[in-house]
Amino acid sequence: MIEVKHLTKKYGRHLALDDLYFTVEKGQIYGFLGPNGAGKSTTMNIMTGYISATDGEVLIDGCSILEEPEKAKKCIGYLPEIPPLYLDMTVMEYLNFVAELKKIPKDRRLAEVKKARNLVKLSDVSNRLIRNLSKGYRQRTGLAAAVLGFPDIIILDEPTVGLDPKQIIEIRELIRTLAKDHTVILSSHILAEVQEICDYVLIISKGRLAASGTPEELEKLSQGKESIELTIKANKETIQTILDKISGIQNITWQNETNDACDILIETSDLAQKVCEDISLSFATERIPVTKINILKATLEDIFLELTEGDSKNESNL
Repeated sequence: MIEVKHLTKKYGRHLALDDLYFTVEKGQIYGFLGPNGAGKSTTMNIMTGYISATDGEVLIDGCSILEEPEKAKKCIGYLPEIPPLYLDMTVMEYLNFVAELKKIPKDRRLAEVKKARNLVKLSDVSNRLIRNLSKGYRQRTGLAAAVLGFPDIIILDEPTVGLDPKQIIEIRELIRTLAKDHTVILSSHILAEVQEICDYVLIISKGRLAASGTPEELEKLSQGKESIELTIKANKETIQTILDKISGIQNITWQNETNDACDILIETSDLAQKVCEDISLSFATERIPVTKINILKATLEDIFLELTEGDSKNESNL
């Protein structure tokens, strides 16, 4: 449905996108994840035709966004990070205006506007000026404008930024509703948000695609990097002697030491579950109590931090 091919964007000497390549298939929620300045918004602006690329191309349902912009844009609904709202219009006036811009036929215009309005739950504020709406309702108004005409692809750039927790939950529910009939691309730097609602994740770092896959597939990238939390009722010397005989232990961090017990963190080179079993058996044989044993699995956050290490030094908010 969307093909981004060898996309490059330069701002003077700054390389915002560096030979970016990925595809988006129909009927899923895609999370476009990366730190500030990684190139997420630049990519979305090129995909929607807001700005041009220095090199490369974007195909929307087979149509080039550069060579056939009108045809390609008919497939896309776009909500920028800051919705382009006219504050002196009412919600209905604004949506009617957007429907006219999108060339929705007059005989269908009112029905389409009401359908979009009802979908994002704006009925109660239809006749209020946009300037008098809360940020949450303004975001809903921008979302209603994006879905007007019900294009196949909905692109949302940081749709929950600046919202309170209740508003965030409401917008996430709206995104799930949209995904029933549309392909949704969601830009965010909030890991929990992407992990909760996205079927597929694209991680961008320094203008390049660093990794892609389902949240579960990305977490598997850190297999073998699991760690184990332990509290053992013995002194450090006794514990060290026993641990030295167990294979698969890569590194030991002593977090809290007393003569009676120690809290430690172990990094493993083998499967953590097997190492835990060996630890339990070894200390049980010596009749030494292990009062805490907990496996810490790698998360999407761990993968994200590893893949985007150093990006914060180069942030430019592009």
